[in-house]
Amino acid sequence: MKFIDAVQITVQAGNGGAGSLTFTSLPGRPSGPASGGDGGRGGDVLLRGDGRLNTLLEFRFRPLHKAKHGGRGASNNKTGKNAPQLILPVPLGTIVHRHHGVGEPEFLGEIVDEEQTIIVAQGGRSGKGNARFTSATRPRPDFVLEPDEGELVELGLELKLMADVGLLGLPNAGKSTLVQAVSNARPEVADYPFTTKVPSLGVARRYGRDLVIADIPGLVEGASEGVGLGYQFLKHVERVSALAHLVTLPEHFEGEALSALTQAFEAIERELKQYSEHLEKAPRLAVLSKVDQPLVAEQAEAFSAWCEARGMPCLVISSHSRVGLDSLLDALINLVPAKGGVMKPKSTEFDPLAD
Repeated sequence: MKFIDAVQITVQAGNGGAGSLTFTSLPGRPSGPASGGDGGRGGDVLLRGDGRLNTLLEFRFRPLHKAKHGGRGASNNKTGKNAPQLILPVPLGTIVHRHHGVGEPEFLGEIVDEEQTIIVAQGGRSGKGNARFTSATRPRPDFVLEPDEGELVELGLELKLMADVGLLGLPNAGKSTLVQAVSNARPEVADYPFTTKVPSLGVARRYGRDLVIADIPGLVEGASEGVGLGYQFLKHVERVSALAHLVTLPEHFEGEALSALTQAFEAIERELKQYSEHLEKAPRLAVLSKVDQPLVAEQAEAFSAWCEARGMPCLVISSHSRVGLDSLLDALINLVPAKGGVMKPKSTEFDPLAD
């Protein structure tokens, strides 16, 4: 499925139903009293959070959404039916703006919870039938009150993925392979830069708890200033509770290995700092990946010591051989606040070089 994280759509709420202009004919009274009923209310348009969705793709193909109009009133004071609400499901993490044509868009809210709703267009008020205006001095009113039209609204929808953990790292750091190894996700995996061109979510289950992990496309130096593919996806880690920063060495690497690892790590850390103070301060782990490669394995102890000297826990993993994956999930669970009192691991300590 193609990932779409920003769209503009038009929503049209329903018009109110017209009131009825009728009179009741009674025996001996051909010109009876006013009996026109009111119309029904037009349908509102709502956005509703749906945790099963993770893209705005459907709106790209259907940019116009119309609610139904209210029913017409009828004789004998019969009221027209109210139109049903038009409910549009959106992914959790959707930010909603209303565009007025001039000036800055109006912020309407953001949907972060399942079943949370935002009314984005109000249905028109119903028309009033002539029976509504009957009085002692006006027994046979010959007019009605016209209904209101429903709102026509231009909306901007922007999605920021909601995940517990965001995976960061330079291209080919092993993020997609890790998500595939610990979850049911199946991101594209290949040995070339920028395999991942869209964020993807995976769910890892550990200690009876689901951990939602976001695989963020590879960043490059200068991403916070608009360089490379990663810039447009930095927003998707703004809501995560913790970060896992993966580093590794390219296959057939030649040069000073530890220096290459530390430089790669610091390059992404600089981008986080420049992009968002929140991200800079978010709990995080360093993860040395692809330790099944001998050159990477040789640097495990030295790189772990370098990270921990800077107050950064470091784990060493191989997604292919599953080395260290359980320890990594345990560490991440301890960084992410539990929801609903779910059990955490008994011990908060872990061995960076443990399997």
